[in-house]
Amino acid sequence: MTTELFILTAVAVAIASLVQGSTGMGFALIVAPIVGIYAPSLLPVMLLILMLPLNAYVVWRERHALDLHGAGWITAGRIAGTVVGFWVLIAVPASGLSILIGVSTIAAALASLLVPAFTAGRTALIAVGAVTGVTETATGIGGPPLVLAYQHRPAPVLRSTVAFCFLVGEILSLVLLGVTGKVTGEQVSMAVFLLPALAVGALVSAAIHHRLSGRRMRTIVLSFALVSGIAVLVHG
Repeated sequence: MTTELFILTAVAVAIASLVQGSTGMGFALIVAPIVGIYAPSLLPVMLLILMLPLNAYVVWRERHALDLHGAGWITAGRIAGTVVGFWVLIAVPASGLSILIGVSTIAAALASLLVPAFTAGRTALIAVGAVTGVTETATGIGGPPLVLAYQHRPAPVLRSTVAFCFLVGEILSLVLLGVTGKVTGEQVSMAVFLLPALAVGALVSAAIHHRLSGRRMRTIVLSFALVSGIAVLVHG
């Protein structure tokens, strides 16, 4: 990766960390389309590694609002979805990864923007977990289904519960990818190099997260994701 591309990625990671730390989602939707254009081989492992400390921090910061009951049902569905997502990752050739990321990004953004309000019960939460397991393990993108389930709950509940579900799911995905030889040194080292940018965004989010309108920020993130997804799809 050239210096220019690394700087671009670092800036994207910092912005994405700020957005997700403030609104509960947006990291993968911002970073995955950009990386998918010039280095799809880094996905989804680099994203999963970077999101581990970010989501752990958000869970700790807003642990008082965590919905453990709902998170438990989502995790139950996530276990099955992770296995399916791994199969998708194996079945799709490297040349088609950009197209998969583009389509997943566009579909996720449209769903989050257009689906009407609803209250998620046990069955819906299990289904959300399964879908998240598939998409995040295959592409690194898994936030929109979780945000759909919690979009009408208080912002601290959304941020902490989504982050907790991310954290558990990312560990599951990375373990599966690791034991099957899908984690490379390049992916890990790139994630490590980007940790300072991640930390900057997370720390800034701590100062402003309580001042932002989650709905407005979510609309901005998803609109950006829609444009980025289209760009990746065209490139692929």
